[in-house]
Amino acid sequence: MNKQMSLEGDLETITLKQVVKDTLRNYFTNIGGEQPIDFYSILLEEIERPLLEVLINHTHYNQVKMAHILGISRGTLRKKLKQYGMLE
Repeated sequence: MNKQMSLEGDLETITLKQVVKDTLRNYFTNIGGEQPIDFYSILLEEIERPLLEVLINHTHYNQVKMAHILGISRGTLRKKLKQYGMLE
């Protein structure tokens, strides 16, 4: 699935992949020569939390729909929601 999203008011169409690449390049430029520690965990949290927040609003907290959209089991979804303090 390679859906594209367009930015309002912008004639250019960009992919989520490109937005992520640009954001990561910007991040590493801004930290200069520093080497982040445990960056993978930091990155996952930075992505998962807003993703779950958006899906909560998009699905009106329907965990079955959320799990289906994410392609994960409802149990895994509940574990992630609990991890971020989002479990109702």
